[in-house]
Amino acid sequence: MPAHPEAAQVQSPPPGGKPRKAAFAAWIGSALEYYDFFIYGSAAALVFPKVFFNPDDPATATLISLATFGVAYAARPIGALFLGHFGDRVGRRTVMVWTLVLMGLSTFLIGCLPTYAQAGTVAPVLLVLMRVLQGLSAAGEQAGANAMTLEHAPERRRGYYTSFTLNGTQAGQILATLVFIPVAALPDEQLYTWGWRIPFLLSALVAVAGYIIRRTLDETPVFQEATAAKDVAKLPLAELLANHWADVLRVIACALIATVSTIFSVWALAYATGDDVGLGKTGMLWVNGSANAVALLAIPLWARLSDRIGRKPVFLTGALGCGVMIFVYLWAISTGSYPLVFVTGVLFFGVVYSAANGIWPSFYGEMFPARVRLSGMAIGTQIGFAVAGFAVTFAEQIAGADGSDWLGVAIFTASICALCAVAVATGRETHRVPTAQLGSRAATRPGAEPSGVRESAAL
Repeated sequence: MPAHPEAAQVQSPPPGGKPRKAAFAAWIGSALEYYDFFIYGSAAALVFPKVFFNPDDPATATLISLATFGVAYAARPIGALFLGHFGDRVGRRTVMVWTLVLMGLSTFLIGCLPTYAQAGTVAPVLLVLMRVLQGLSAAGEQAGANAMTLEHAPERRRGYYTSFTLNGTQAGQILATLVFIPVAALPDEQLYTWGWRIPFLLSALVAVAGYIIRRTLDETPVFQEATAAKDVAKLPLAELLANHWADVLRVIACALIATVSTIFSVWALAYATGDDVGLGKTGMLWVNGSANAVALLAIPLWARLSDRIGRKPVFLTGALGCGVMIFVYLWAISTGSYPLVFVTGVLFFGVVYSAANGIWPSFYGEMFPARVRLSGMAIGTQIGFAVAGFAVTFAEQIAGADGSDWLGVAIFTASICALCAVAVATGRETHRVPTAQLGSRAATRPGAEPSGVRESAAL
């Protein structure tokens, strides 16, 4: 018999909970979903300016192409309103299945679109429409997967289990990069005619895989209990804004940390491979892929640390560290030294950024009660991500006509990191709050010791 029965109870999954199955479903679904999402980023930086826009004006074509990357982020808050409401009303599982199928379909259709040479301005219009559908899908994916894993997880391991959602996101980015490496290495004639279509057409597999993987996933015990007790919010959005508006604003500010990801994955890629620096496309894709591979290991380690010492210290380490590392990484690119770029890129994005990236699923989800958890996470993150998505466009403007002002871009990104750090610092620490008490002001006010925590503190 355990020496501390209360601690053993805290470590056990909730009745009916299946944390490993939920974590695996979140991981594989996010990997497939964000494979689709990130291949667009690579294509927007490397291919689309010459395929979907006027090739006679390369600078403008690149600017507009990068702006279409941000269009999906603009659509995400709209998707969050509907999918958050839907997830808190009818369940997490349904949202997770629907979002994955929509992402696979819209990405596949991008691979079928006519080019600018074939259809003129109709081509970029159709491209933007498909990108909007991608954004609507992504709006519910992470929030649904985070709510699912958090509500299946044992009390003292919520950080670890929810981190698999973001771990899957990194896996999707790796997969997207690995698929794009041989495509980017094709001769220009083949790349700009049929080669670029291959990664997008492969997304037909996503719709099939998403349905098979997620249709058998059980609904969370928390939501099942709420349904049985008829305690499901009828108007989650109204309840969220009436009682939890401050936490929604906090999540929006914290979610701006995603600016680091978009600058690293898109703007820095375009800058490094542009005429001013001239690093090879394939080499920079290997930097991105390697950084994400390191993140696969770093994310769960940072998350496990947050289960021991708290969400805030780990998140702050990531946010402030990224504010410093963005200068180091962009400076390394400006030198044109590939080994230096590789090392700093892996350290920056693979290790430091993972400290924030792996913690936010638990940190945000623990701010809200189950009645409005999916809505709170979806709306807060997607508004913040919308700003982060257009950070690429802002950076392109800051960099100047020749795109060489990396210092200005670094200052811009570091300022966003500082704002994020302030939002994290003013939040409540929730890593020891029992799942049933999450979102309770009495249980999570600063200095409060939630019931059931004192016994588990010795673990």
